[in-house]
Amino acid sequence: MNAHRPVHRVAIVGTGTIGASWATHYLVRGFDVTATDPAPTAEAALRSYVEAAWDAAAAIGLAPEASPDRLSFTADLRQAVADADFVQENGPERPELKVKLFADIDDATPPDAIIASSSSGITMSVIQAECRRPERTVIGHPFNPPHIIPLVEVVGGTRTAPETIRDAMSFYAAVGKKPIHLKKELPGHVANRIQAALYREVVYLVQEGVLDVADSDDAVSWGPGLRWGVMGPHLLWHLGGGAGGIQHFMDTLMPRMVESWQQLGTPEFTPELEEEIVTGVLEEANGHSADELAARRDAMLSALLAVRAQHDPSGPSAAAGHPAKEGP
Repeated sequence: MNAHRPVHRVAIVGTGTIGASWATHYLVRGFDVTATDPAPTAEAALRSYVEAAWDAAAAIGLAPEASPDRLSFTADLRQAVADADFVQENGPERPELKVKLFADIDDATPPDAIIASSSSGITMSVIQAECRRPERTVIGHPFNPPHIIPLVEVVGGTRTAPETIRDAMSFYAAVGKKPIHLKKELPGHVANRIQAALYREVVYLVQEGVLDVADSDDAVSWGPGLRWGVMGPHLLWHLGGGAGGIQHFMDTLMPRMVESWQQLGTPEFTPELEEEIVTGVLEEANGHSADELAARRDAMLSALLAVRAQHDPSGPSAAAGHPAKEGP
């Protein structure tokens, strides 16, 4: 396959919540961004999102040449991707739509560009099925909101070239993301599966009357959630093992944890349980709008990222700018 071109221009296909957040991130990092979406109000909504999110994204990493004025919009898909060096697709999660959309993008994009999908559950082997150049297609699944959260899950399909995965990983890292390489495809990728497993137990505890909704949120965010914002579970168990570290944990504590797995529950998600959760969440929100809560979340996440940058050399780079001279 051809070598991938250095990235100067990014195309955003689909400008819903994830696409708009990606557009903000790439603009803040100093790229020219062309966005496309067939919805009649898409351009206005996108520009409004970028304006509202700009300061939070810029606080994490702002390129000297970055400007929201470098955003252009067209409803014409072929025009949007015609000169793209990197495409970030964010269309609806419907396999038949993704397959057709990727074939169209593949047909219209320069052959040495990478085409990445933000798909949260559909595998690239499915998405790339009708592409003429499937070797340059890859999953680049972010965690919401992409302009704040560094994580990107990178996984190829059966016909993705290793060079594409390598260059996508390099590109994401160079623009301030924290990419992880999934060595196998599986529905839901990794991060969504982890949070789904946690939420299943949280919902079970609510259904069993152990906790109400607000207390179950506090049990996560004021306990293990604080630690998870600093280290992952394996390193935390290493610390939990004391002087003996992870080996002591495995020898003494892991057997009890394995036994506890048998006690975890699977809730029956009834209409009554749904109503209980909805009512509890609205009470917990206490009249604050979703936008207000999101702004509070993003401010705290930005502060956490700033602290992590001071203490964690393995974290994503906060350096502004893009790797135009370095390649993907």
